[in-house]
Amino acid sequence: MAKQAAATLDGCFHALAHPVRRGMLEHLERGPATVGTLAKPFDLASPTISKHLRVLENAGLVVRERVGREHLMSIQAAPLLDATSWLSHYSRFWHDRLDALDELLASLDNARHPKDSMG
Repeated sequence: MAKQAAATLDGCFHALAHPVRRGMLEHLERGPATVGTLAKPFDLASPTISKHLRVLENAGLVVRERVGREHLMSIQAAPLLDATSWLSHYSRFWHDRLDALDELLASLDNARHPKDSMG
């Protein structure tokens, strides 16, 4: 994996690791919002809210637009698509492993409880 792609994924996963930032992204799914609107559900000081928004911005998950004195935040999906693509690779790995485990368990169950050939 190229260094830039790895850094992008690192930033995205770091941003998604905190419930406040995930909550902000969930709110932004409905459309752009001001910083004040995003902060409202959380009982956090303004500097803490600003820190969370900077993490989201640095990860490329949100963009900020100044509208007069207000800061309007919008979600950006590209880093989420990159993260989903990366995770899907490992999803296939686990599906294969779980399918193999399922087959093993079925064969062990059949060995313990052979079907009666007399019906």
